[in-house]
Amino acid sequence: MTAERERIGFIGVGLMGHGIAKNIIEAGHPMTIMGHRNRAPVEDLRQRGASEAETVADLVAGADIVFLCLPGSPEVEGVISEILADKGSVHTIVDCSTSNPVSTRTLAKACHAAGIVLVDAPLARTPKEAWEGKLDTMVGASEADFARMEPLFATWAARIVRVGEVGAGHTVKLLNNFVALGYAALYAEVLAIGAKNGVDAATFRDIINGSRMDCGFFQTFMQYAVDGDRDAHKFALRNAHKDMRYVAGLANDSGIASHLASSVKNSFATAEGIGRGDDYVPMLADIVAELNGIDRKAKDNRA
Repeated sequence: MTAERERIGFIGVGLMGHGIAKNIIEAGHPMTIMGHRNRAPVEDLRQRGASEAETVADLVAGADIVFLCLPGSPEVEGVISEILADKGSVHTIVDCSTSNPVSTRTLAKACHAAGIVLVDAPLARTPKEAWEGKLDTMVGASEADFARMEPLFATWAARIVRVGEVGAGHTVKLLNNFVALGYAALYAEVLAIGAKNGVDAATFRDIINGSRMDCGFFQTFMQYAVDGDRDAHKFALRNAHKDMRYVAGLANDSGIASHLASSVKNSFATAEGIGRGDDYVPMLADIVAELNGIDRKAKDNRA
């Protein structure tokens, strides 16, 4: 069987996984997927030719390569434990989740002992780009494994960068998310200070637009903060909190003082702690405002 036609197992067909799996199928790869609490993507992929497995054991029986697109390391650890217990013909696992690199490196050793290669290939951009096959991915793998897997990644990613050995992909992804989520915490606080002093979000956006401080993340954040577009950046606050816990943990494991990482983490810990974990990241602007007694819809919040 050639690499181009190897059978794919896919676990985690949520917002990002759905688009990735769709593009792999459209490239001609046989696929088996695991059921998902949201049946809509499962039914869509079945209509495109995917088979559905009831258990991990059923899935690996018909797969050579397994993709994981899961909430985080606990879920990845659980699934890989099941795969190693009954690996079938699986020779490669690709973890597209945003996982803890410390866990990833430990899992890679267990997989290696079982004759399986673990590659970390976390994602950047949004479900829209996942559907269009234009995601970015930061890959942790040996040069040989990267060369072997790159054509498969090219079915769903427009920018594919090998960043180092296994675990490096998840490390770079966390650093990337630290920058983005740091922006979110900063923007939310800036908007609260501005509102309290007679400067609204629209005015602040006008000042930053087109300047050296403008960026894509600023634009999607402001699409919600100014325009009220709830779907501008569909990334849950609870996932942001999880990622920042991983960043802080990685810093601790590395012996790095993490003053900023801990501060950003606490912004998202607060959001989840008050029951807003299912809201999206730009909605942090509302939460910071509310905690400071600010009505963002009011014309003037000055005391």
